[in-house]
Amino acid sequence: MADLDDDELLDALGVEFAPLKVSSRTPREERIIAGFEDILRFHQTHGRAPLHGEDCDIFERLYAVRLDQLRKLPEAQSLLAELDSAVLLSGVAVSTTNVDDLDEDSLLAELGIGDGPTEQNDITVLRHVRSNTEKRAAEEIADRTRCADFEKFQPLFEQVERELKSNVRKTLRFGRDTSIAFGNFFILSGQLSYVAEVGESIKAPNGESDARLRVIYANGTESNLLRRSLQRALYKDDTGRRITDTDTGPLFGDLPEPNDIESGTIYVLRSQSTHPFVTEHRELIHKIGVTGGKVETRIAVAATDATYLLANVEIVATYKLHNLNRTRMENIFHRLFGAAQIDVTIKDRFGNPIKPREWFLVPLHVIDEAVERIRDGSITDMVYDPTSAQLIRTVK
Repeated sequence: MADLDDDELLDALGVEFAPLKVSSRTPREERIIAGFEDILRFHQTHGRAPLHGEDCDIFERLYAVRLDQLRKLPEAQSLLAELDSAVLLSGVAVSTTNVDDLDEDSLLAELGIGDGPTEQNDITVLRHVRSNTEKRAAEEIADRTRCADFEKFQPLFEQVERELKSNVRKTLRFGRDTSIAFGNFFILSGQLSYVAEVGESIKAPNGESDARLRVIYANGTESNLLRRSLQRALYKDDTGRRITDTDTGPLFGDLPEPNDIESGTIYVLRSQSTHPFVTEHRELIHKIGVTGGKVETRIAVAATDATYLLANVEIVATYKLHNLNRTRMENIFHRLFGAAQIDVTIKDRFGNPIKPREWFLVPLHVIDEAVERIRDGSITDMVYDPTSAQLIRTVK
């Protein structure tokens, strides 16, 4: 045994030995592959290639530019062929950058994988390692994805925009009040944002409480970032704003206002429509309105009015009130039950598609509670949670 060299000894022990392979790729080729692997990971997560456009988050847009440039890079086709199982490189490039005007260094910079002249031989530069700042930015932005049920939230955004234009709502610089609760609206990076869900409380690394949010954006996307991440993003955004709740003001008072009616009725209707969605949820779908006259007169032509789903209606509840401000009352119900507004399209008498906006998927007992809270003034602290089908108090 003592006369055996290392190879003979390994062979005698039955150990197969294969020498380590030395990569034959150049640093440039390694960077190209690393850049393409980021795109592949995006494709595996989202099931599609990254896209351009303001509707997409910053990371997707960067990957889209990178993919366009890789498609134009002659050596990429052969270098990445074995990795390109999703056939991403065969697509049509849509970037506005003219690759023919770029030298190799500029092209690699467009790809996000260039190393530039000052860092090429600098051993103090970390490559392919994100800084702590970049990691925090990624967490604060989170992965925005398409909101599959955006049609449920779109009426809310439309309503808020109308209320901002009419000064029913106002925008405040984020910072003085940093609370974030279910039902809150914000402006982040110039875009309307809505807190649709607040998860269970969790402990942050610093010991403080946090929660995972479902945030819906007006462009039809959503994200599940942490509450403290949203707070930081709003605080650092110079245009970040909190959108106030509707200014309900005095609903009832001694002095009449221009929109006041001396004696009014809040009425709740149930539709007799044969529309499949209405039929399935008939006991929960209600229209809430305000009138200064008789409710029966108001609904006399319901069967021919698209507002009433072109069907007769049943009066299921009425509430008599005095010195009632109709505009403010309607704003309250739209704010309160906006998340539960139904999305039904019907055709009017002329065949034109109509989307009635004043019907809500809300149990009658919740509407009863809302009216009682309007009477005692506590409604301003409440929001409706469609998931639990109940009014919940906002977190201040």
